Amino acid sequence: MRRFFVKKIYPEQGFCSIIKDEARHISKVLRMKKGDSLILMDQDGLNFRSVIEYVSPQKVIVSLKSPVVFPERQSFELVICQSVIKSHSMDYVIQKTSELGVDTVIPFCSERTIVRLDENGYHKRVGRWQRISQNSAKQCRRPVPAKIEPVISFDTLVKQFNDDKDVLKIILWEREDSRHIKAVLKSMPEKIVGMIGPEGGFTKSEVETAKEAGFIAVSLGARILRSETAATVFAAIVQYEFGDLSAG
Repeated sequence: MRRFFVKKIYPEQGFCSIIKDEARHISKVLRMKKGDSLILMDQDGLNFRSVIEYVSPQKVIVSLKSPVVFPERQSFELVICQSVIKSHSMDYVIQKTSELGVDTVIPFCSERTIVRLDENGYHKRVGRWQRISQNSAKQCRRPVPAKIEPVISFDTLVKQFNDDKDVLKIILWEREDSRHIKAVLKSMPEKIVGMIGPEGGFTKSEVETAKEAGFIAVSLGARILRSETAATVFAAIVQYEFGDLSAG
């Protein structure tokens, strides 16, 4: 059954309106009609089996029939802090980490970030990334899309997590040669934060600043991975160790 996204579902009302791109997709692309069934989902994780009552390119009205029950989610929170990289690669990070169950993606700018935009430019990018996250949630049938935060600076990012003492904070650094990620993934914390650098990696001073805030520098092995690959591999490793990719 096809899935569609709205900001908020109010179950007590019994009906919900789908507008803008989702409405156009239903009416113009899929040519769905009154009486067709779909699943409606919102940003709070509510999912309802629904039936179309009215269709137009501007608005689709559905009646809410029954909630969709999902298996219990992972018991820890997974956050990816990704330095902004080139457009196609950043889209890939959002898509794949969302599919892998990341709860939140925080984009940030570091010293070697190549993509530099004004506030409006970053705002548009975040809107695009939110849509990618929503589409990924539909594709992989997760109940709620990954949250995409506004773009912030490296210093702001580090300060944001400075006081989080009970969080496992990891910074991936290709020059770290004494600690592999396997060494720090021993017991499941309530929250895991992974920080991934841009195309040129982190500077030594950035890594030292992160360490002062409690981040642990680790490597993913001998290979030098592209930024978007590193983010995806990190999410997959964590999910294998503690989450829904676990072997047992």
